[in-house]
Amino acid sequence: MAAFEQREEAATYEVNLLNGFWSPNKYHGFLNTFKYYKEKVALDKYTIVEAQRTRTVYNWLQYFALEDLDRELVEAGFSIEGVYSDVAGTPYDRNSNEFAVIAKKA
Repeated sequence: MAAFEQREEAATYEVNLLNGFWSPNKYHGFLNTFKYYKEKVALDKYTIVEAQRTRTVYNWLQYFALEDLDRELVEAGFSIEGVYSDVAGTPYDRNSNEFAVIAKKA
């Protein structure tokens, strides 16, 4: 949940947003970030405006407390075998910005 708490709602505009990630051609990129507190979800809405087209990409990010993820996994028939602070296997720290779990079908 630390990563969710650090996220802020924002509106950003930049020519060739993300260093040209969205197109090899010149474009105008708009990024709007929204937080949904009850659901612990963030939305990064990218609007990419090129000379010949405009497109919108919605990137939804759901954040979990370990206890909530454990409950969802158990309801789906899984159990958690290991918990780490990242996918490299760093020992779990509740204050990490991310965590990784090893789960198996129960």
